[in-house]
Amino acid sequence: MNEVELKKMWWHSRRGMLELDLLLLPFATDKLAQLDDSQQKIYQRLLEQEDQDLFSWLIEKEVAPDSELIQMIQMILANNDSQIKK
Repeated sequence: MNEVELKKMWWHSRRGMLELDLLLLPFATDKLAQLDDSQQKIYQRLLEQEDQDLFSWLIEKEVAPDSELIQMIQMILANNDSQIKK
């Protein structure tokens, strides 16, 4: 994806729900540009989901409906873990 599309995805990572912002924004800042095109499309699809679903998946209360979203959520959580350890 080009730089404009990446900036749009970063902007859409801002959800207005503090808990989601604390997980999604660092991931978008640190990793989004490094993802390959297919991973960026999966992240974009993740951003199209409802906030309550995203939150449930990210706190691992529920499991996302497909393996691609599950893998992306694992990447986001791994990035969060690495941020905490810094």
